[in-house]
Amino acid sequence: MSVGIRDVARLAGVSTATVSRALGRGPVSDAVREQVEAAVRATGYRPNLSARRLRSKAAQTIGLIVADIRNPFFTAVSRAVEDAAYAAGMRVILCNTDEDPAREAMYLRLMEEERVTGVIFAPTKVTADALKADSLSFPTVFIDRSGLPGSHDSVVLDNAEAASALVDHLVAQGFKRIGGLFGSTSSTARERQAGYAAAMLRYDLAPLARSVAPNATAAEAEAARWLSQPDRPAALILSNGLMLMGAVRAARTLGLGVPKDLALAGFDNEPWTDLIEPGLTVIEQPVAEIGTQAMRLLFERIEHPSQPVRKVTLSGRAVLRGSTRRG
Repeated sequence: MSVGIRDVARLAGVSTATVSRALGRGPVSDAVREQVEAAVRATGYRPNLSARRLRSKAAQTIGLIVADIRNPFFTAVSRAVEDAAYAAGMRVILCNTDEDPAREAMYLRLMEEERVTGVIFAPTKVTADALKADSLSFPTVFIDRSGLPGSHDSVVLDNAEAASALVDHLVAQGFKRIGGLFGSTSSTARERQAGYAAAMLRYDLAPLARSVAPNATAAEAEAARWLSQPDRPAALILSNGLMLMGAVRAARTLGLGVPKDLALAGFDNEPWTDLIEPGLTVIEQPVAEIGTQAMRLLFERIEHPSQPVRKVTLSGRAVLRGSTRRG
């Protein structure tokens, strides 16, 4: 009577999917892998190696799940990931979630069904906080977002340092009433808000922070409300490029001159930020390096599934322009 994978799973006390991951160098703990290997020895199970090779050959595909493809940051990162995948002979499945945890769950199920080789993922904080090390059956690297400590490899910007640098610059220019408008869905925005708040307190200034959906429409509406108030901020920091665009629109609608009436600073050195007079001060992110580092971590995780989880933190560059220049 032949022994099947279900017999191994029953003896090891795990699911058949876990057995497949353990035997296929997938993401499982060392203890589980030893459990499965002991069950294989005890049962005499012999996996169908030719079928496994066929499955492996058919699955040379990387899943790329981004938060908002309209955001030029994710467009640039996606290009870097696709270039690295193409060089390695792999295809890319690109999915856009609009920062929606339900859509994230749907696309993660799709990745399971497609039996992808691995996934690069920019999750919302809701999803990132729910994903443990063994939650997914494929190697996964987070980009631009952090997950639970020790859960997944990640490539991120030093967000607190970058936001702090913007505050340092604005204070040096003589601004004191500095507001911050941050995205409401990601760990990235929270880290930037924390860096902003810590820098403000370092100068004995009161943090003035608000949160909205991380897109131009929501940022424009909130900025317009805020800037219409008598005690409006004299300077405003926005936590991504789309939100910076929304704030520019709000200032124009209200007839506020930049930087005469309002100083503006944000993230992402997109071409349009240099075309808007008098030029917008931004933190330039190393987008190409983020994408290539994410692919490097993913390839290494595929080859060495049991190695320690790693977090690569990169630095941004402050590009100082007229939107924050006083005098």
